[in-house]
Amino acid sequence: MCREEADVTAAGKRFFPESPREAERRRPTPHVPRPTKPSKQPRDAFAMLYLVGLGLGDAADITVKGLQVVQKCSRVYLEAYTSILTVGKEALEEFYGKEVILADRHLVEQEAEQILNDAKETDVAFLVVGDPFGATTHSDLVLRAARAGIPYRVVHNASILNAVGCCGLQLYSFGETVSLCFWTESWRPESFYDKILQNRRAGLHTLCLLDIKVKEQSLENLMRGKEIYEAPRFMSASQAASQLLEIVRGRRERGHQEPDGAGLTEESPCVGLARLGAADQEIRVATLAQMSAGDLGAPLHSLVLPGRLHPLEADALRLYAGPDVPPCLAEPPPGTGSGTGSGP
Repeated sequence: MCREEADVTAAGKRFFPESPREAERRRPTPHVPRPTKPSKQPRDAFAMLYLVGLGLGDAADITVKGLQVVQKCSRVYLEAYTSILTVGKEALEEFYGKEVILADRHLVEQEAEQILNDAKETDVAFLVVGDPFGATTHSDLVLRAARAGIPYRVVHNASILNAVGCCGLQLYSFGETVSLCFWTESWRPESFYDKILQNRRAGLHTLCLLDIKVKEQSLENLMRGKEIYEAPRFMSASQAASQLLEIVRGRRERGHQEPDGAGLTEESPCVGLARLGAADQEIRVATLAQMSAGDLGAPLHSLVLPGRLHPLEADALRLYAGPDVPPCLAEPPPGTGSGTGSGP
C-alpha cells in the first residue's frame, strides 16, 4: 500500500469509525486455562503382588525373604481353604507384626479382582500354606495378574509335594498325585483309584492328598441362597484307607481283577502322614486294613501308596512300621538279601 492510500484509509477510519462487532473481533482473546479432571491417587511405580509360601508347620516356617516381603506389604491376604497350618491367623499376625486378611474360596476364585486392584496401587502379599504353586488356584491368580499388567514375584517354600520324602520313599519314584474327596450318599467317584493303578503298573509311588472342607455350604443351603456354613472337616488317613478298601472290595465283588497284579488288597502297604513340619508330626507304615482302623491324630493328613521299592526305601519304611509289619516289608531271612525290587 502506498503512502497516499494509507492516508486515505486512516482518514476514512476517522470519519467512519468501526462497528462494535468489528471492534469485538479485533480485541485479543484472553487465555483461559482448560479445566482438568481431578487426578487419581498416583500408583506406586514399584507396587507388586507377592505370592509367599508359608511352609507346613507354624508361623516360624516362613523363609527370611518371605518375612521381609510380608513386613513391607500394605495388605496381607492368607489363602485359607486349600491347606492349613497348625496355628491360627492370630499367631501369624503376632509373628509378622501385620494384620492378616483371610481369603476364602469365594474371594480367591470369584472376587480375585479385589486382590488384584489392591496390587495395582500398593504392595500386596498373598500367603499360601506350603508352596504358592501347590494348587492350580494360585496359578490362575498369577495369570490374571499378568493379563492385568500387574508385576508379581514368588517366594517358594516347602510343601507336601517334596516333604513327603521324609518317609523314606525317593521323590523321583513318585507318579501322578491324586486327590481323595469326601463321598456323599449320591456321589462316590472312583477315578482316583484308576490313576493309582496306572502308577503302580509303572512301579511308581502315589501321593494321595486328602479332602479339606473349610467354610463350605450344604447343597440345601446353597440352593436356598442361605449363607450358612458347615463345620470344618479334614479327611483322615483312616477315612482315605477305608474309601480305598470299599473300592477294592466293590470291584472284587463285581468280578473285576487287575490282570497285572497292580490292584490293591487289604494287605497292601501304605504310609500315613500327619502334621508334617510340626513338632508332633507322625509317620506310620501299615497295611490298608490296619490304616483304616488307626488314628494319626489331628489334621492335616496325607496317604502314600508305595510302588516298586528300592532296598533302601524298604529299609526306611520299616523304621515307621509298628509291630505288625506289612508282609512285603518283613525282614528277609539272613543271607537272602533285603528283598530288592519288591513289586506292587
